[in-house]
This record gives sequence, C-alpha cells and structure tokens, in this order.
Amino acid sequence: MTGDVALITGSSRGIGKATAQAMAAQGAKVVISSRKAEACDATAAEMNDQFGEGTAIAVPANISSKDELQALVDAARAAFGKITVLVCNAASNPYYGPNLGISDDQFRKILDNNILSNHWLISMVAPEMMERGSGAITIISSIGGLKGSPIIGAYCVSKAADMQLARNYAVELGPRGVRVNCIAPGLIGTDMARALWENPDTLKISTANACLKRIGEPHEIAGAAVFLSSKAGAFTTGQTIVCDGGSTISGGA
Repeated sequence: MTGDVALITGSSRGIGKATAQAMAAQGAKVVISSRKAEACDATAAEMNDQFGEGTAIAVPANISSKDELQALVDAARAAFGKITVLVCNAASNPYYGPNLGISDDQFRKILDNNILSNHWLISMVAPEMMERGSGAITIISSIGGLKGSPIIGAYCVSKAADMQLARNYAVELGPRGVRVNCIAPGLIGTDMARALWENPDTLKISTANACLKRIGEPHEIAGAAVFLSSKAGAFTTGQTIVCDGGSTISGGA
C-alpha cells in the first residue's frame, strides 16, 4: 500500500487500530481518528515510532457531527495531499435488549452513527477518488446484518443497511474506478463488544457453535481490510466478506 493514504475512523483501538497498523506495515500513511484526542495522539505516536515519523497523524472527530467529519477529511488532505482509502469502522450500540424496549433516541443514535455517518464520509471522499479514477472504501459491518438478534436487533438493522450502502455505492462509483465493500466480523474481542463476550452465555454460544471454537481478535479482521483496500482486491467491489470463524455457517451466534 505504498503511496496510499488511509483514513480510518474508530482507529485508536480495536479493529480500527489493528487495521491502521496493518496498512502502515504495508507502506500506507494513516489518519487515526476517534472521539478522544488523547487516545488518537497516543495511537499515532505508537505508529510513528513503529513505522517511521510521518506515517500517522491524529485527528479526533465525533462521527455524529457532519462538521467534524468534514474537518477530519480536510485535515487528512492538508497533511497528506489526498485520501485513497477510507475505512468506516467507528460505530455505536448504546442498547442491549429486545427492539420492543429501545427508545427513539437510542434507535436514532444507532442509525445515525452506523449508517448516516458512513454516507457522509463516503460523499466527502468519493469525489476526489472519482477524479483520480481509483479509490477503495470499506465499511466494517457485522454478521449481525445477516441475521436477527433478540439482544442487538437495532444494531443488526444498521449493519444490514451498511451492506446495502456498500452495494449501492459500488454501482454508483464503480464506473469511475472506486470500489466499495463491507467486512462482516463475528464476535471480536474488542471493548465495543465487551458486553457480549463478557457474558458467559453469549460467549458459550459463540464459541461452541463456531467452526474455530473461539471468538476473533482485531488483527484477524485487519487482513481483510488490507486486501479490500489494496491492489490485491482490485477486482472486488460491492461485496461483504464474512470473517467470523465459521459462526454463520454452523449456527453460532
């Protein structure tokens, strides 16, 4: 990925950070972004120590704010001159329980942060990609978007929508050389999913029924993101790559 500039949301920890590390290892410049400035600064400093000064910059932004996302895109361009790769990783899930119990505010937050913010970011970076005739956009979805759940139903709705967002944008942007895909992780040992993998019942179901008999780690999703964002994935667009240890094919959660 030498010559690429990757903007990755939610990249101060978890899947986003692992993706930034993997892309930097392949030669890309990376823009680290999440809500908290201190976490972004620490992650960018770690990247620069590991891969060389100038590899990463930190630009905090709240994905719920269109203005902050535009400032993030502007800062990335100011630092590196372009954005060739976008990874929409940041997401929210403020509610665990049946859909009948979710409040309107909670539902709206999930839809705004997990769908609308991705649409905003794509609309901000796609024009320059189309002008160059190349670019790669990846949305981190979830296997929740492929099935129902009595615990994270609204989140699953948003992740299903992300898959369709990728398909629609793949059709729209493909003629101009821009690829758009999704990754659908299974249960991964991240802070965001802590409420699931710390629950013994959920963990038991996820590991017992999955082919690999374990949950995943953030770095195990990063490889798919590198593939989709690099020349290795040059003929792949509009797809959802499932990375779940075999959970969905064997009835796991």
